[in-house]
Amino acid sequence: MKFRPCIDLHSGQVKQIVGSTLNDDPSKEATAPSTNFETDRPAADYAKMYLRDKLTGGHVIMLGPGNTEAAKSALGAYPQGLQIGGGVNDTNAQSWLDAGASHVIVTSFVFRNGQIDQDRLQSLVQKVGKERLVLDLSCRRKPEDPTGPYYVVTDRWQKYTDVAVSKETLEMMGECCDEFLVHGVEVEGKQCGILEDLVTLLGQHSPVPVTYAGGVRSVQDMERVKELGSGKVDLTIGSALDCFGGALKYDDVVEWHNKQEDNA
Repeated sequence: MKFRPCIDLHSGQVKQIVGSTLNDDPSKEATAPSTNFETDRPAADYAKMYLRDKLTGGHVIMLGPGNTEAAKSALGAYPQGLQIGGGVNDTNAQSWLDAGASHVIVTSFVFRNGQIDQDRLQSLVQKVGKERLVLDLSCRRKPEDPTGPYYVVTDRWQKYTDVAVSKETLEMMGECCDEFLVHGVEVEGKQCGILEDLVTLLGQHSPVPVTYAGGVRSVQDMERVKELGSGKVDLTIGSALDCFGGALKYDDVVEWHNKQEDNA
């Protein structure tokens, strides 16, 4: 198990956003997403910090348009050290790998009409290879069923699919990718604790490496992910870190990570 760093980009800036507040729906009143943190510090600076601390497998996520330049600067600062996601499809995936990404992260492109689009998924696998593909299965429960399954959500976590995160889904999609990335959308950015049942599910049934993100606020939460995920679930922390305006010391997280590596 390890800590995986992140760089979230919105309108060209490094930001930490409450995921459930993103909204592109033209039928709704346009409102800015709830932002926990934003900075003029370049994305490349964060990438250099992760390189310095030998943190691997982190990701850059582009939340909407206007992030290409910042994303490429981060990938250039840490070649092969970061994955890239946000608007990736079978026509641009290779260009992101050429720009220095170790993997491309894909969600929306491989889902259509609420279902997995096998043709699109296979097209991606053929073009970049299973070993360079991360499938983002970020998920949330439906409001009318608050104790029911977690469903994969697409289009910046606004659109529900009909695909539940389950043993069967993980096994089937794990045949087509190198890793999973899973944001617990309802707690993402809220520093309110992890989704314990989701972490347990991932630890029990993911056939490939998987990274969980959402709600982590302390070293105790990190230890809880380790316990519930049986040491098989990596984790990402955003808003809680002091480098993103939170109270959890980044240096303490790196120290914790290094202890996990030493004990592996």
